[in-house]
Amino acid sequence: MKKRHYLTMITVVMLTGLSMAQAQNPECMTNLSIYAEHAKVKNYDAAYEPWKMVYETCPDINRANFTYGEKILAHKIDNSTGSDKDGYVQELMTLHDNSLKYFPTKFTKAGVAIDKALLLYDNKMASDEQIFNMLDAAYKEDRANFKNPKALYLYFSSLVDLHAAGKKDLQDVFDTYDDVTEKIEEENKEWTDIVTKLLPKDSLGTLTSKEKSQLRVANTNSESFGKIASSIDSKLGSLADCDNLIPLYEKSYEAKKGDVNWVKRAVGRMFSKDCIDDPMFQKLFEAQLALDPSASAYVYGGTLKQKAGDNKGAIEDFNKAVELETDSYKKSNILYKIATTVRRSSKSQARNYALKAIDADPANGKAYLLIANLYASSANDCGNDAFEKRAIYWKAAEMARKAGRVDPALSGTASQTAASYDAKAPTKEMIFSSGKAGQTITFSCWVGGSVKVPSL
Repeated sequence: MKKRHYLTMITVVMLTGLSMAQAQNPECMTNLSIYAEHAKVKNYDAAYEPWKMVYETCPDINRANFTYGEKILAHKIDNSTGSDKDGYVQELMTLHDNSLKYFPTKFTKAGVAIDKALLLYDNKMASDEQIFNMLDAAYKEDRANFKNPKALYLYFSSLVDLHAAGKKDLQDVFDTYDDVTEKIEEENKEWTDIVTKLLPKDSLGTLTSKEKSQLRVANTNSESFGKIASSIDSKLGSLADCDNLIPLYEKSYEAKKGDVNWVKRAVGRMFSKDCIDDPMFQKLFEAQLALDPSASAYVYGGTLKQKAGDNKGAIEDFNKAVELETDSYKKSNILYKIATTVRRSSKSQARNYALKAIDADPANGKAYLLIANLYASSANDCGNDAFEKRAIYWKAAEMARKAGRVDPALSGTASQTAASYDAKAPTKEMIFSSGKAGQTITFSCWVGGSVKVPSL
């Protein structure tokens, strides 16, 4: 009873305080109600004056001053020119700063810095250097909340442009590329985890309205991060080719060879750009083995053996890497690599490793795409006649579509791949002529399983 009485008293005091604050300036409450109603129906011009009165007089009365205020000012910026537009931009810049001042638990440092940088960028009111410095500070001070895909791209893109202008070192570009791509992978993994969790219920049609919304948001965000990742790779372009990497690492090796993070990133970058034939890769690889004989080291060792024609030794090293790796996401990628390694010698073994990759990370869309490709490349080996041989493409297309469902970041590639396989599958005319509409075709080759012929 005492606890209940105590909580009741707290509530009364809070409500009394709020009532007193409202009573001190009833005009703020009146105008808050007025501008909120206008803003709800996107009548931002009518909302501007009452909003401005409340924002300037009672900035901390309600978070709506900042959430609606941003929309109101954005509308003003879009519909003005010259000094008026500049004034609204500065007003919105100040509003972003004040959002963190008055509601520090509702806004983040990174979020505010990103909003300001994008505002200046979109309105061409800042240089590449200013944009980069704003985003660089935000990323380093509040990395956890640096989640905006566009801002991540702009952060890296502005740095590359500064390098082109001779203002930033190539090493800075590589370091930031590593940071940004790691961040994109982290963010996409959060969204694909949601997708993985909800897809089974979606296929059964048992999602709640809230879950449908969560799945839609997760798909959209994952797709956005996939596009940004591709854009960042394109922006890096030839800067990361072997001709640039090798002399850079030769120059820095003696000073950096004891820095495990530098060594691992250098090896990883040369590996990803297929610079493994150069002696510098071997030197870096040996340095990593001495500093950190981890799973990734066995992946590189296996790749060197594979390059030398020792596929058996390569697979042994890859499997050691799988045993050592504790992160399921990284383990899945290693298993995927093994699958791509053995695909030429055994398609069924490649599928087994791809399925293991999916078991480790159900959101590994690349593994589904690989299986789709394995099926499609077996068209001439499966089926008793031309119709059945082409029917395998339906199975391949479904696998490709599944890649896009489990990892929306791959949705574009997955859709294009599925469409290309569908185009090779039997046409409606062929289905009609065969008389097999609605029937099930079973595959006796390594693919196994079956596929149902579409009904006409």
